[in-house]
Formats: sequence, C-alpha cells, structure tokens
Amino acid sequence: MARHFLLTADGGSRGNPGHAAYGAVVSEDKKIVAELFEYIGTATNNVAEYSGLVAGLKAIHALDPEATVEVRMDSKLVVEQMSGRWQIKHADMRVLAQEARGAHAPSLVTYSWIPRDENSHADRLANKALDERGGSKPQRLNYLTERLRSDEVPTTIILVRHGETILTPDRKFSGTGEINPPLTEDGLAQAARVAKEVARLSPEVLIASPLLRTTQTAELVAEQVGLPIIFDEVWYECSFGIWDGMSIDDVKSQYPDEYQSWVSSPAYAPPGGESYDALGWRIDDALNNLVALYPGQKVVVVTHNGVVREAIRLATGGSPESIYHIDISPCSISTIAIWPSDGLRALRGANERSHLL
Repeated sequence: MARHFLLTADGGSRGNPGHAAYGAVVSEDKKIVAELFEYIGTATNNVAEYSGLVAGLKAIHALDPEATVEVRMDSKLVVEQMSGRWQIKHADMRVLAQEARGAHAPSLVTYSWIPRDENSHADRLANKALDERGGSKPQRLNYLTERLRSDEVPTTIILVRHGETILTPDRKFSGTGEINPPLTEDGLAQAARVAKEVARLSPEVLIASPLLRTTQTAELVAEQVGLPIIFDEVWYECSFGIWDGMSIDDVKSQYPDEYQSWVSSPAYAPPGGESYDALGWRIDDALNNLVALYPGQKVVVVTHNGVVREAIRLATGGSPESIYHIDISPCSISTIAIWPSDGLRALRGANERSHLL
C-alpha cells in the first residue's frame, strides 16, 4: 500500500527580488519525517515558494515514488498554477513548475491553500535559511550577553524526567509502547523529592506527558505546587517501535543490522518507531509553542529521557549527533530559558540531581 505524505512549503525574499530562501516540512501520520530549508541567492518570493515545493516533492519521491501527496501552501499563486487553474507567465516559475511536475507524478499530488498562520513551520525554516546565509561579514553568534542585560523576561522551562520504572535500572527501551510501566518504590521516592525541589522554584504552569510514569511523577509535583496538570502527547518519549521493553543485548542479538544503523545515525528509526531526528523536530516545535503560550512564565514539563536530551541539544545549538553525548538521570531537573522576542535559547541547568542525594 502506497504511503501518504503532507507537504507544507513556503519561501521568502528580503527585497523581492532580494536574498531568498525556502522552507518545507514533510509529515506522515502527523509525524514530521523531514525538514528542508536552503538559501537560494537573489530571487523573488514566488520563485522561493516554488523552490520549497520542488525540494519537498523530491524528498517525498525519494521516500516512496508511489506515495500520494497533499501539498498545503499559503501562496495562492503557486496553488492555483500547480492545480492548472491559472497560467504560469513568469519564465523562472515555468521552469520550477515543470521541475515540480517532474519531481513526483502529478496524478499523485493535490494542492490546497492555507492561511499564513497555518504555515508557520515552513516559514520559520525559510527565515532560518535567510538568517544563516553565508557572506563576507562574519556571522554573529553571541546574542546572549546583551540579552542578559535587557529587561526582557524569558520563558523558563523546567524539564523533569520521570522517576525510576522497572525498565530503568537495566536501561531497557521504554518508549510509548503497550508496556507503559509504573514507577517503582524508588521511583516514587525520587518523584516526591523532585516535587519538593520544583515547588521551591515557584512554577506557574505544570505540563506532563500522559504516559503512566510521567503522570505519577507529575501528580506528586502537582500536590506540592498546587497547579493542575496539563497533559500533552507532544512530550511523549521517543517511540522505539518493536524494541519497546527489550534490553540492548536482546536488540543487538535479534536485530543486529538495525541496531548498528540506530547507533550510527540519529536519522534512523527502529522498526515501527521514531528517529531521534524526528523527535528533535517534534520537541523544537513544542519548545516554541510553550514560549508562544506562556511568554515570560516558569513552566514545568514532566517528561522523558530522550525528550530532555533533545531539548538540551536544541538549546545549545548542538548537531543531531550531540544527543549521544547527553545523559539524564531519573527525576533530575534541566532548565532552559527562551526569550519570546526572537526565540533565543540558553541552557541554565542540566541533569541537576542534588535534591535526590
């Protein structure tokens, strides 16, 4: 059975024509499988938008040449032209439209227009490409020093990993599968200690992954801080597919090739599971959403090992492979500050566990 993908794409030009870039997001079953963005030099907005469409269709074709695709863009021009309802008069766009038709079978692709605010992810990627474009001047990297002297209050995100479960001591895979283990007695004791520490920080919002281990931890935190729990599946652990509940030794024995691929690339997903790259894209959006919803507030998120590791990687600007160099203990606290004005991120604490000693 052919797969079905959703493609959102956007492009922008600062000057029109001017410095231009595109962004594209490919999703399958509501999970992001690819983020694409590139600076394309001097071009118009419309050319940049077409470039994002082409890049997305090529990426999907590489995944499954027979897949059906739903394209959503906020460019009425591109949607109407690619649907065949409007003529394409601009020479550059005719070339790109032809390239789009050649990238993936047109009979498998449908187009629909969406409002700009529903295309923010692709738009953000295009702006990221523009902001990071090369040039003769050195690219500024340090914005934090000046920000710390400003009056702007960042959103403070206090990330708490859940307490120990029966799978934790042996470091067995524990994702979103049916096992859904509860906390052990030690895990409950850890959760009680971290709850008291979190209360000392005076949070204003409490969010948790709905899995049992995070729910139990969050309930103890809620008792101490006096806040309702907002459950959100976006903070779920990475899905390990058919490996869920298995030990590393068992996986290495039964799935040697797949395991080698998994430890060699954050882009590889376990059979039926989720890659670390996909987890990173999910958490990147989740962090941005927290800042938009709770600007300048202290937000506690009770979540999972992989999620906290990805959040730390994103806050420090690390490569996708950086997740392999981060270790997070049960009921430890990691803290990230994000400034609402532009999304600047700073790591303020990682794997803090003195409250457990």
